[in-house]
Amino acid sequence: MKELQLKYGCNPNQKPSRVYMEDGSDLPIEVLNGKPGFINLLDAFNGWQLVSELKKATGLPAATSFKHVSPAGAAVGLPLSDTLKKIYWVEDMGELSPLACAYARARGADRMSSFGDFISLSDKCDLATAKLIKREVSDGVIAPDYDEDALELLKAKKKGNYAVIKVDPSYVPAALEKKQVFGVTFEQGHNFIEIGDDMFTNIVTENKDLPQQAKIDLIISLITLKYTQSNSVCYVKDGQAIGIGAGQQSRIHCTRLAGSKADNWFLRQCPKVLELPFLDGIGRADRDNAIDLYIGEDYMDVLAEGKWQNIFKTKPEVFTAEEKRAWLDKNTGVALGSDAFFPFGDNIERAARSGVSYVAQPGGSVRDDNVIAAANDHNMVMAFTGLRLFHH
Repeated sequence: MKELQLKYGCNPNQKPSRVYMEDGSDLPIEVLNGKPGFINLLDAFNGWQLVSELKKATGLPAATSFKHVSPAGAAVGLPLSDTLKKIYWVEDMGELSPLACAYARARGADRMSSFGDFISLSDKCDLATAKLIKREVSDGVIAPDYDEDALELLKAKKKGNYAVIKVDPSYVPAALEKKQVFGVTFEQGHNFIEIGDDMFTNIVTENKDLPQQAKIDLIISLITLKYTQSNSVCYVKDGQAIGIGAGQQSRIHCTRLAGSKADNWFLRQCPKVLELPFLDGIGRADRDNAIDLYIGEDYMDVLAEGKWQNIFKTKPEVFTAEEKRAWLDKNTGVALGSDAFFPFGDNIERAARSGVSYVAQPGGSVRDDNVIAAANDHNMVMAFTGLRLFHH
């Protein structure tokens, strides 16, 4: 396949639209089912690079859930606890393969943002992973291959219109990449930088105790940021992104956005939330929406008289600010990566409220001393990587 004609570009009025190889060679993909769109393919190509690098860096199967050219979640295939199985709605799915665990984590971290995602998988898609994908609202998936039974299941999704893409894992992009904006061609070298343990040798804080799991989590955060629209910040815990703040003009807004998502991920694990008495037959998406409102500031949208009766068997008690803060204080050992330097210590102060213990950022701000002092106040370990990871 040398080119693929698309229905339209980013918007229906942007026609004609296609993807093709400028040198006339074959595309590195094969569409096995459905008709992916322009944005689908942007998500697929960015997501494939992300999971390929996660697999190479960690040796574990990896998955990401993309929406609008940024990941909503990314993870490697570590086993799920019973609590995570419950908040990811997979407790009824039986034994999960490592790849299925990776996707459950990637999809489950921020289920509101992952709704209608495009999925990227580092490994051959097996039946266990396909079964998870089948039950979620999603536009498509890209993987290096598919088991026959997994492919047949995916082909039946969305009345046969689900986009299934097979990518050539040996494909390497050209050293120079181009794009056009306003009719002007931009050219730059492809970002081939590899992220590994050697990024964390320059520890600038008093606390220099960086355990191996924290290094893995920091690697996950930086690889995720490499394919996230800048400015961006990523919180990671136990092998998965738990909060991604993308495309913000201010660094502190990235940190706040990602931190609020990380907080929501942890609040969902509180017994008071796990035990919400949902009515029978309430779908997963509606439960996700109700939980998001219940743990947020707009909780009366689901607890007001005439509202709660449509969602719950009995009216839940308010999840007070004091109760939420007490629960969030139990979340520790979180890793945080930033795609550019922190200009002020306020980012560290906000990160501390979401349990961050480990930080990786480029450094190089004129206020580095202020940022380091803030990290020392919270006994954090902070490494200066010297590496900026802007992505646009």
